[in-house]
Amino acid sequence: MSHFAESRSLFTDVDEVVDVRPLPTGRTPSYMRDHRKRLRDRFLTGGATAVPDYELLELILFRAIPRQDVKPLAHELIKVFGDFNRVLSAPISQLQKVKGVGDAVALEIKIVEAAAHRLARAKVIKRHVVSSWDALLNYCHTTMAHRDTEQFRILFLDTKNTVIADEEQAKGTVDHVPVYPREVVKRALELNAAALILVHNHPSGDPTPSNADIEMTNKINRAASALGITVHDHLIIGKSCEVSFRAEGLLTDD
Repeated sequence: MSHFAESRSLFTDVDEVVDVRPLPTGRTPSYMRDHRKRLRDRFLTGGATAVPDYELLELILFRAIPRQDVKPLAHELIKVFGDFNRVLSAPISQLQKVKGVGDAVALEIKIVEAAAHRLARAKVIKRHVVSSWDALLNYCHTTMAHRDTEQFRILFLDTKNTVIADEEQAKGTVDHVPVYPREVVKRALELNAAALILVHNHPSGDPTPSNADIEMTNKINRAASALGITVHDHLIIGKSCEVSFRAEGLLTDD
């Protein structure tokens, strides 16, 4: 099975790294096969905690680059983007600026990112927000904490405070995202939502609300309240923590 998983038939444009040349026969050098086997065995035995970030990245790169040493590329990606999470969330255009990253490597990385997002989202959708609050925060951090531009999302809830939809409403720049209260409320009515949780990220890493954040939140809150829709919270996601408007007393009806 391992030979099939690393077959070139998986990709027609398998990326190459020039650090190690394949044998004339086209076979992978034995020391490299041994390294890959040891790394896989260690991961299967000990899980993700048994391998550092660069080795976890190596495991991802194995499929895209079947017969080359991927350790130097894994180290370089961590060096360029800062950590494993930022590698996964980096735009394809930025990934491909790193020597050795072609379509196949970029594809593998973005597949893993998409899988992580979908797994985190599955723990939130159709769940009661009170009982799944930690999962909700984890989902928000997974999808938004490492973005290099602002994104505004809304979680729509029913009368039982179960999440019925999660939608991106707007994308912005490094320090601004346009949000229109009328559009937010309109979408809530279309989904027959009874309540909302607003979420956006601060690419700077500091989740401290700006005056514009507070003003925008209160505009949405007033527009929603006029139609019987509750804004439960507005979460600002930073690199390693978040700020809750509800907890900070920043949600008002004035």
